[in-house]
Amino acid sequence: MKTPMQQAAICLLALLAPLAASAAEPTKVGFVYFGPVGDVGWTYQHDQGRKALEQALGNKIVVKTVPNTFEGPDGDRVVRDLTENGTKIIFAVGFGYMRDVLRIAADNPDKCFTTASAYMTAPNASGYGAKWHEGGYLAGIVAGKMAKNNVIGFVGANPVPDVMWYLNALVQGARSVNPKATVKAVFVGSWSDPPKETDAATALLNQGVDVMTHYTNSPAVVTAADARGVPTISFHSDMRRYAPKHYLTGVTHEWSDYYIKFTKDALEGKCKGSLYFGGIKEGNIKMAPMGPQVPKDVVDLVAAKTKDIAEGRLKVFAGPIRDNKGAVRVAAGSAYPDADLGKMDWYAEGIIVGQH
Repeated sequence: MKTPMQQAAICLLALLAPLAASAAEPTKVGFVYFGPVGDVGWTYQHDQGRKALEQALGNKIVVKTVPNTFEGPDGDRVVRDLTENGTKIIFAVGFGYMRDVLRIAADNPDKCFTTASAYMTAPNASGYGAKWHEGGYLAGIVAGKMAKNNVIGFVGANPVPDVMWYLNALVQGARSVNPKATVKAVFVGSWSDPPKETDAATALLNQGVDVMTHYTNSPAVVTAADARGVPTISFHSDMRRYAPKHYLTGVTHEWSDYYIKFTKDALEGKCKGSLYFGGIKEGNIKMAPMGPQVPKDVVDLVAAKTKDIAEGRLKVFAGPIRDNKGAVRVAAGSAYPDADLGKMDWYAEGIIVGQH
């Protein structure tokens, strides 16, 4: 027979048991992707960060990914479903989710949100992006050095600021080593449409471009260029497997550290709306290994310029810079501020925009 004190202890343990079980339950984390994960490209790179997050935090979290979620009403529905299902931390991996996320965050102050490429925040909603221009400048150096006839081809998704500042940085890098370099640019109106990307790349290849690059999600451009014997530079991921003969390098982005830190902060109750903008110094932008066609002096030059950017000695958009209509956009002695990149709506000198 148990004493009254023993019986009281048993009752207390019974009351505390559900609380202990609740405390041990993993926190639900959600990732919303606008495309399939695939094996290269935008979504793939973010999903690599998701995998690193799961490995780092183990049983503290349980993660759900929702791919193929169109930005707009579909995104709104998916993010709301996640919150109603008890998801506490949500990564919306696309600019088009921003306004829906802000509305949903206002209705869910106990949850933490962050949106890729977002420029607006709320008390519990952040944004994160990468300094594509730093990689674009380095890619431009390689392209400018390898372009025998001084013509570089570029296939872009949409002429929005993220793409504009990458493209403008590309031509700055190219002209830093080859003042005669020009970039012929075509936009396909979609982030991922391999047939359109192939058609656009083919049109540029038919115009005799020396090097091909892109700002699209699929490997279609590098594949088309490689098949025609034209050197290529990829974007988002290392895509050498899709261009085994003529691959030069690629601009990649890495999100593991950001996802791990953001989630740890949220778990510790440090959910505060902010903007994150990382580049070479922070490890978010990295160049893929150089292909065998790239001469050693070019490899060494890119390595030196990478260090200069990381240590703040080289500003990608240091003036003077004119646009392709002759107007001065960045005066001599000044540099285009990172804070204004989201407003960039002009093409730098040396860029020729075509129709597709």
